Amino acid sequence: MKKIGRACLGVLFGLSLLSSSVSMQANTGDQEPLGLKGNRFLTFNTIVRVNQIEVTRDHNAGEDERDRHTPEQVISFRNAIEKGFPGARITWAFSWLALHDTTENYRKIRELVVGYHHKYGDEITFIPGAYFANAYNTREQVNQDLHDGLQRVSEIVGNGYRPKSVVAGFLSADNQKYLAEEEDIHVCQGTIWSQYAIDNQDGDGSISYPYYPSTEHFCKPAQGKADFIDCVTLDGWSMDYLAARRQGFAEGFNSRMGVGPIETLRKYGPEIGLQEMMHTTAINFDAGFELNGFAWVTNIWELCLDIDHQGLTDWLASIRNRWPDVKFVTQGEFGLIWRKAYKENSFDYRFVEQGSGIGGSDKDKEIRWYMNKDFRLATLRNIEIKDAPVYVIDFTRYDIPAQEPQGIPSPEKPIRNWSLMNVMNQKGLRPQDKPKLLKELSAEDQALIKKHYPELF
Repeated sequence: MKKIGRACLGVLFGLSLLSSSVSMQANTGDQEPLGLKGNRFLTFNTIVRVNQIEVTRDHNAGEDERDRHTPEQVISFRNAIEKGFPGARITWAFSWLALHDTTENYRKIRELVVGYHHKYGDEITFIPGAYFANAYNTREQVNQDLHDGLQRVSEIVGNGYRPKSVVAGFLSADNQKYLAEEEDIHVCQGTIWSQYAIDNQDGDGSISYPYYPSTEHFCKPAQGKADFIDCVTLDGWSMDYLAARRQGFAEGFNSRMGVGPIETLRKYGPEIGLQEMMHTTAINFDAGFELNGFAWVTNIWELCLDIDHQGLTDWLASIRNRWPDVKFVTQGEFGLIWRKAYKENSFDYRFVEQGSGIGGSDKDKEIRWYMNKDFRLATLRNIEIKDAPVYVIDFTRYDIPAQEPQGIPSPEKPIRNWSLMNVMNQKGLRPQDKPKLLKELSAEDQALIKKHYPELF
């Protein structure tokens, strides 16, 4: 494998503080700060790790990924992004082992990424537990990992650098409260929308766009000052809502299909995979933009993935061509833009999708989502049948108490299920989750829905 000399690396990242400042200005510009409304936003994260699931600092599960993490892979990956969307600013999240590994490859990877921070304005941050920190660690240990991991990031980047956000997969309310109050970080990729019966942790029940979490449960939007956490919680992957209503791999489909490369490019190839990625992107950038006044698409592409980077370039170039006004910013930047626009959970998000016909995105179905501080509501109908009934498939109330798991997790006895499910859930796991007509809900539930959306009645 070709070696990269330190002299060459110096050209890439050996920038003085002055030149770094000039480069950052070239990418961010001296223009007025971006506002939320009227803009389409794209955020993109990548994970650099040593083991597939770094359960704790010294306990791993899954595959060793050292051979997939090379300087050449980093350069190819970042070049693919710049080729597809010049001027993009992405977020790099390093695992505990990736921050501390002393082998030559990881030393060079860290140096390269610091160079990209200076050259492009990329954000560098920490991911605790490789997505599933709370499944295996106590909240106290996760806080310690966050503190030490963020400190290590600052040491590596230098010049007093501090990330604006953290990538975490799922992160408990207590840990997000710690981030905001003790680490002064107010943006966290802390929920994986709709995830259930797939990977190593479940967490269905949240909303898919930004919100401030409640101290009761990270999936629950704060209801007021008493349970408010000043940390903007973000999803990790924009989803195809029709595919996501299933659990795991039910009916032979992948419920995580959306913009993620594993479920699209790897599963269906570059042509069909790109079609589905663009379909999911359009849910947000077309109808979603009109309904909500702004739009956001987000993706995580692990550095280790054995998927041709041309697929990444094609997706980004297609976005840029179709929606030339898209603002491609770091996760931290977007979260703080939302935080400036919303001081509390006063949002009202709406989404509508007709299926792509790919995988679990049923061509004959239309799904609508309504998401606010009090509840999330999903309806489903068959668009190929005239006057087909509209069924409620999810009604998750946030105005009633919720609680996260209270046990003591460990690598030997992980706590998997962190979902928030009450009245009805889209996954259809319980008898009460059977689809219902709106008029079949309780009078109390109907009154709450009618308060927000009288037009549904």
